[in-house]
Amino acid sequence: MTGSTSTPTAGDSGTLLWHEGDMPYSAAFGDHFYCQTDGRLECGHVFLSGNGLPARWQTDGLFRIGELGFGTGLNACETWRQWKLTRKPGGVLHFVSFELYPMSASDLSRALSRWPEIDAEREALAALWPSEPGGTIDLALDEATRLTVVCGDALASVTATDLAFDAWYLDGFAPSRNSAMWSAELMNAVFAKTVEGGTFATYAAAGFVRRNLIAAGFEVERRKGFAGKREMLCGVKPVPSGA
Repeated sequence: MTGSTSTPTAGDSGTLLWHEGDMPYSAAFGDHFYCQTDGRLECGHVFLSGNGLPARWQTDGLFRIGELGFGTGLNACETWRQWKLTRKPGGVLHFVSFELYPMSASDLSRALSRWPEIDAEREALAALWPSEPGGTIDLALDEATRLTVVCGDALASVTATDLAFDAWYLDGFAPSRNSAMWSAELMNAVFAKTVEGGTFATYAAAGFVRRNLIAAGFEVERRKGFAGKREMLCGVKPVPSGA
């Protein structure tokens, strides 16, 4: 694309590029941070609908979402927006994301500014975001919403967590660009940290990704992808018979 500029990103060993229209692009992985058609609508189609949300959080108590790849925070903001519209009294959402290279607050805000629908969430996230993001970032977004971003290697971080997840957004850079984010070892770790009956969804449909998810233990389903993409994947951790 034309009209690109570049700025260093906090914690990034590479460079964050800005393509025309404030489209963030990772020089480290050679890929855009979200669907060029409409990343917010893709979040709804792939991650929310693919995990049966918001229907599954229509109860009181805790619902925990895990995400591989926080990126710009787009999925977190759109999920928070929909959660606020549909949550029931007594419900609590804990959104936990695993991110190797956290952006600065200004870059997050710039990347998310293309969607006026999430202006309130964008402004709140940017205001709370630390000036030097790293380690474990733990934010109370509101009285019923908590965001945790664990900065560092995804496999090590997921393996080390003692949390259990009801749903997963598998949203790393494209498998062809960042195969480690879709490795058998990481899919095994995701499966181990998923509650029985818990789910995952991803835009990715590469054969090795599907095989790794199946080998980890998930029941995997192909669905129609977003914006002309032929397929996406979603699935569930089976509940043992007799349980």
